[in-house]
Amino acid sequence: MTLDGSAGDDNGDADVFDTGDTYTVEDALTSVGFGKFQKFLLFYAGFGLISEAMEMMLLSFVGPSVQIFWNLSTRQESLITSVVFVGELIGAYFWGYVSDNYGRRKGFLFTSTATAGAGLLSSFSPNYLSLLLFRFFVGFGLGGGHVLSSWFLEFVPPSNRGIWMVTFSIFWSVGSISAASLAWAVLPSLGWRWLLLFSSLPSFVLLMFFRIVPESPRFLSIKGRTAEALLVLEKVARSNQASLPFGTLVVDHQRMELEEIRENPVSSEDDHLIVGNVKSETVLVGEEDNKHTNKIVESGGFSAVVTLLSPDLAFSTILIWIVFFGNAFSYYGLVLLTSELHMDLTGCSPTAAHKSPPQNSNLYKSVLLTSFAELPGLLLAALLVDRIGRKMTMASMFFSSFIFLMPLLSQQSWLFTIILLFGARACISGSFTVIYIYTPEIYPTSVRSTGVGVASSVGRLGGILCPLVAIGLLHSCHKTISIIVFEFVMFTAGVAAILFPLETKGRQLKDAPVT
Repeated sequence: MTLDGSAGDDNGDADVFDTGDTYTVEDALTSVGFGKFQKFLLFYAGFGLISEAMEMMLLSFVGPSVQIFWNLSTRQESLITSVVFVGELIGAYFWGYVSDNYGRRKGFLFTSTATAGAGLLSSFSPNYLSLLLFRFFVGFGLGGGHVLSSWFLEFVPPSNRGIWMVTFSIFWSVGSISAASLAWAVLPSLGWRWLLLFSSLPSFVLLMFFRIVPESPRFLSIKGRTAEALLVLEKVARSNQASLPFGTLVVDHQRMELEEIRENPVSSEDDHLIVGNVKSETVLVGEEDNKHTNKIVESGGFSAVVTLLSPDLAFSTILIWIVFFGNAFSYYGLVLLTSELHMDLTGCSPTAAHKSPPQNSNLYKSVLLTSFAELPGLLLAALLVDRIGRKMTMASMFFSSFIFLMPLLSQQSWLFTIILLFGARACISGSFTVIYIYTPEIYPTSVRSTGVGVASSVGRLGGILCPLVAIGLLHSCHKTISIIVFEFVMFTAGVAAILFPLETKGRQLKDAPVT
């Protein structure tokens, strides 16, 4: 019995040697193309990205408001931001483990529930400690944001994966702009509680439509649930008004075994059993095939981390961690620099940057203006990522951000400062987008979400440390040292991007490590 329900004939084993008889999930996605089905998934996953961006960007506004409301110290105010990053640090790895073992859908179901529930409850916090607790769980939920990006990526054909993943990242910019706009509209009149409440709403959209979104066919395939993967791919084909390739769906390692069998046909009884396993889910499987399949299916936990640091992947993994750290440190640092340089809270001697300091109400305008920088950054990334490749796109954007920030080593006018921060944030936004495209393309399916999760956790360390530079050094009247630290991090991350051993532009996603 074959996967499509038809009975195989006596010569069925011989048919499998025809290369047209088998296809992988990647082949299927190439055949059906990017159509209505993926567009629905794009908007669904996009709401998750909007939610994450809004919850992160409102940190620039909630802290000062809560500090006044409860008469908090500067240290207590900073904890409101830090506790979110600590939650993300833990959640990024945890949700990667969950999604690699139990499915992408279950992963983002739990992350959306945690983010929506904790975000809503934080708006009703009766005291400072309860607010910290709820914001920690918001961060814990947000730590799984990478699960949605991995899930969406696994539905996108390889030929235009770069452009669509950049398009997906636009939703982050929408969330960032929405957060600044919402703060401008809500904080002066309704206060910080309503801002937290409204920011939790996008996560509830994910929960409302959760039942109709499918599991990743690549995840199902690698877990041996080939029939379920085929059903999902058939839905994609029908929605896109396209056809799946002719033949039987297999995973990458099965195709490699078939290649070996074609070169050495009918060599042993075990070979026949392996072929039978590819052609049908109802036949017995050879012992060696079971061992191979089990190795592929195992994922998550300590074994996944070992895989990430295996000889094939260790160098790429370390460089990815450096780039993630550099991106998070620079991105969130630039957001904080916008408000800190704008407000001149350092108490230091007057500078040219603040000869005519704007009113506090204009802080919303400054943050909103620099948030719009993400749009040209994403456009530039979209133009470059599938032309010059992932590596050079990331490196060029890090170095460009480095150049934009350099004039701030000396005193500049407020307007010129905002222009420089606009350019630096545009470039960092673009590089941040590309690393989220590159990382899932490097790792095999069995550890893909865990790999992105661990890298995201390392990035959260950058988010935790950057306030010490962007706020701590500025408050201590060490602006020049602060800018030098940012410059060093950007330059190091740019070099790391150049050193990546593999360019993934146009490559198919793999179920086994890419070498």
